[in-house]
Formats: sequence, C-alpha cells, structure tokens
Amino acid sequence: MWPFRGASAGLGPRGERLAMRHLRQGGLKILARNYRCPAGEIDLIALDRSSRAESGAETLVFVEVKTRASDRYTDPSAAVDADKRRRVERAASHYLAERGGGGFNVRFDIVSIVAAPGERPRIEHIPQAF
Repeated sequence: MWPFRGASAGLGPRGERLAMRHLRQGGLKILARNYRCPAGEIDLIALDRSSRAESGAETLVFVEVKTRASDRYTDPSAAVDADKRRRVERAASHYLAERGGGGFNVRFDIVSIVAAPGERPRIEHIPQAF
C-alpha cells in the first residue's frame, strides 16, 4: 500500500459527516457510526420515527455511504454491489440480535455523495435501496 493516499484520503470520513448532517436534517436520529461486528461494518445506523404513524413502529435504518470525488464514470451508489449488500444485511442482523431489534421496521438506505474539489457536494439519499 502506498504511504501517501493523496486528496481522497479524507473523503470517506468527510462523506459520512455530510451524510449524517443530511439525514438529521431529514428527521432521522443517528444511533451509531461505523458499527463493526464479526459479520461486517455499517457506516451509519439511524432511527426514523416518522414511520410510526403509518405502520405503528419506528424504523431502524442501516445506511451505506458512498463518496466519490467525481461521478464521471459511475454514480457512487453503483459501488454497492450484491456482495456489499449481503455484508451490510448480515451486520444488520447481528446488530438487531445484539440489541433486541424486535418491534422495529428495518430499512436499508444508500447515501451517495459526489464531493468534487472546489464544488458544493451533491448528496442523494436513496431510501429502501435494497
């Protein structure tokens, strides 16, 4: 691995901070960041209380954040392939078992961020992405 990672070195953590702020502004409460377990990792775990009115239960939202400096070749959300989805779903199952997630709805979202140098970041929240 190269000792110098260049300008993209802080892109992931910056994207997660932007995603947290965006989700909070949308009414979600952030419960965890970078949750790790033997089954894998989840970037953000949030609580969506707005679902209580329609379904009678709040929703735990497991969020995969993908940040890129450019979307020239593909949208960042395209990086969430079937293998990554399975890993996130396994980690979510672990989280639910560990914390007694019964009584909650569950949703898997993607937050796609393009943070081109010198430009305002473009953030897209994709609820129920998988």
